Amino acid sequence: MSEDARPPTVLEYEIVKSWPHDRAAFTQGLIYRDGFLYESTGLNGRSSLRKVKLETGEVVQRESVASEYFAEGLTDWKDRLIQITWQSQLGFVHDLKTFRREGQFNYSGEGWGITHDARRLIMSDGTSTLRFLDPQSFQQTGALEVTYQGKPLANLNELEFVRGRIFANVWQSNSIVVIDPGSGRVTAQIDLPGLLNAEDRAGGVDVLNGIAYDARKDRLFVTGKLWPKIFELKLKHTNLLDKAH
Repeated sequence: MSEDARPPTVLEYEIVKSWPHDRAAFTQGLIYRDGFLYESTGLNGRSSLRKVKLETGEVVQRESVASEYFAEGLTDWKDRLIQITWQSQLGFVHDLKTFRREGQFNYSGEGWGITHDARRLIMSDGTSTLRFLDPQSFQQTGALEVTYQGKPLANLNELEFVRGRIFANVWQSNSIVVIDPGSGRVTAQIDLPGLLNAEDRAGGVDVLNGIAYDARKDRLFVTGKLWPKIFELKLKHTNLLDKAH
């Protein structure tokens, strides 16, 4: 079997803890920084940028997004927060501390998820192609075709950079795929079909979407749109992740 056609490693996990989450939040982007979650929520008229206490779910800082915009992914770069929108071809640059908008930038097509490695922004647009953007000029500097067993994998949504890999929610699935940023190959996946119980789902929930990573403590957080909980996961056998080039 060729390298490209090899099935991805399925990573097992344990749920360390669940934390409360605002079930009115249509989660589109999620990051962890300096002890807080930062969240971008979507829907026209309900989109926002938030700073959230992980332990209580309390929204300690919030900036509404104008109703003509449907907010999507979120990432940080130095002392800024970068938030993209779905179909407006527009991204916003906010001050990390004050949430004050410091600028904006344009891109073609749709905006879904965004994250970064040490030198560039990485953005998804709903297709199988990830874009690389310069974090200062926001100009596209490259692209990466993502493949699953040799075939293009579309619907890549919320992104997070974890241990040298790109983690991506696959829209309308219960899976997070792990992408090699060099080859674009999905080398591993995390299947999360049973995180919410019947009681959690009773109020109405949408899809799994939202990945945040605490690099200092090696903690992975996941949630979904309109979910009442955020889950802290511990991946098992992470040596398999390290070897899955």
